[in-house]
Amino acid sequence: MEKAVIYREIEEFKEVHLVLKNASSKQFYEYRFEMDDFPNIKIKNITNLRETGLIFENNKISGIPYVNSVHDLDIEFYHTHDEDSTEIKKVHLFVNADPKDLWKNIPSDTNDIYYKPDETSYEGKFLDKKITVVSKRGRSHAHEGKCRDDDFAVNELPGGWGIVSVADGAGSAIMAREGSRLAVVSVNSFFNSEEILNRIEQNIEIVYNSSDSSKEIQSEAGENVLKLLYKGILHVYDILEQTAAEHSFSIKDFHTTLIFALTKKFDFGYVILTFGVGDCPINLISPDFSEVMLLNQMDVGEFGGGTRFITMKEIFSDDMVSRFGITCVNDFSYLVLMTDGIYDPKFMTENKLEDIDSWKAFFNDLAGNNDDRAKVDFINDTHIDQQLLTWTDFWSRGNHDDRTLAIIY
Repeated sequence: MEKAVIYREIEEFKEVHLVLKNASSKQFYEYRFEMDDFPNIKIKNITNLRETGLIFENNKISGIPYVNSVHDLDIEFYHTHDEDSTEIKKVHLFVNADPKDLWKNIPSDTNDIYYKPDETSYEGKFLDKKITVVSKRGRSHAHEGKCRDDDFAVNELPGGWGIVSVADGAGSAIMAREGSRLAVVSVNSFFNSEEILNRIEQNIEIVYNSSDSSKEIQSEAGENVLKLLYKGILHVYDILEQTAAEHSFSIKDFHTTLIFALTKKFDFGYVILTFGVGDCPINLISPDFSEVMLLNQMDVGEFGGGTRFITMKEIFSDDMVSRFGITCVNDFSYLVLMTDGIYDPKFMTENKLEDIDSWKAFFNDLAGNNDDRAKVDFINDTHIDQQLLTWTDFWSRGNHDDRTLAIIY
C-alpha cells in the first residue's frame, strides 16, 4: 500500500472529532470505539487512563471512575500496514461529580433536645412471618446537620397480635422529630393491652368467623372494632397535646403523619387493622404477586401540597372512619409501610400504589436492579436491615426527605 495512502488515513483519524460520552463518578461506565469508518486503524492502548479508574480492552473503555475531572487521554494507535509506527490522538473524558458528593453529611448534635440517631433499623419476627424496618435521615437534613424527623415502632403484643407504626414529622414543625416518636410509641403502647385486644378479637370473630350472626350483628361488631381503633388515635392526639402544653409549645410544633398496621393470624386468615393520616401508604401484596391493595386513605390530591397530620383536630370529624381499614386475607407475600421519602421517588403518584407492575418494578429495584447495585435479599436475609439501609441511600434528583420503610415478608 502506498505510503501516501497510509499517511492520509492516519491523519484522517487524527483529525476526526471523537467525543467520548461523559462518565459519572462512582457509576459504571462503558464506551466502545466504533471503527467502521477506519478499517485500517487499530487502537493499541490509551495512556493516562489508569488515574481515572478505567481500563481499555477489547476496543472499549470500561470501569467505575472515582474522581470527577476533565481527563486528557492519549490514544495510541497504528495503521495495519505499518504496525511498527505508533501514532497519538488526543481526546478528553469528562467525569461528572457524583451528585451525592455535592451534599454535606453533617452529624446531628447529640446534645440537641429530642436527639435521635441519623439512621436506625430493626429486623425480627412478626406473627409467623419476618419484618425489617429502616429509617434514614434525608440528605436535606444531613446537609444542614439536622435530626431525622421520621420514626417507627414495632411491638409484639399479647394474644398473638403484632403492630408496626410509621410516622413522618413535618419539616416545618420545630418539634416534629419528637412528634413522630411520640406518635408511634403512644399508638403501640395503647394497643399493648390484653383488655383492648380481647375486645377487638371478640368482635373480629363475629365479623369473620360467626356463621350464625346476622348482618346487623356483624356490622355492629365491625363498628366496635373501629371505635377501639379510634380511641387509640385519640390517645395519640391527647399525648401530643399534653406534651406540647407541658413544654409551652403549640401542638402544631409536633405536626406528624401516622400510619399503623395492627395484625393477627386467625384460623380463618390474617386480619390487618390499619389507619392512616398523611401521605404515607400501607400496601398489601398477594402471595402470587398478582394483586396489590392500598389499605389506607392517602392525603394527596385535594390535599396536595398540604398534607394532614395526627395533630390536627379537624381530622377527628365525620369522615374519620374512612381513615381506618379492616382487611382479612388467607395469606400475603408482603405488607409494606413507607414514608413519602420512599413513596415520592419510587412511585411518584398515588395511582401507581395500586398498580402491580409498579410494585414488581419496586421489588426488582430492591433485588439489585438499580444504579448502586444495592441488593436486599429476602431469602438469604442475614442482616437484612443493613441491606435495606444501604439500599435507602439511593439517589433521586429532587427527593431528599427522610426515608422510612417497613416490610413484613
